[in-house]
Amino acid sequence: MSIFGIVTFLLIGGMAFWMLLFLMGFVLPFWITLGVFEMLRPKRIYEEEDTVH
Repeated sequence: MSIFGIVTFLLIGGMAFWMLLFLMGFVLPFWITLGVFEMLRPKRIYEEEDTVH
């Protein structure tokens, strides 16, 4: 039964490691890039409701 606990611990630890690797390698740069493009995009002075009379 002790082997089952060790294997479960290693399995959960391995899944956590690969999830963190995925987050740091793909999700974090994607999130930063979207934030940079959002900051670089020019802001609208008037809302769409103001332009339609």
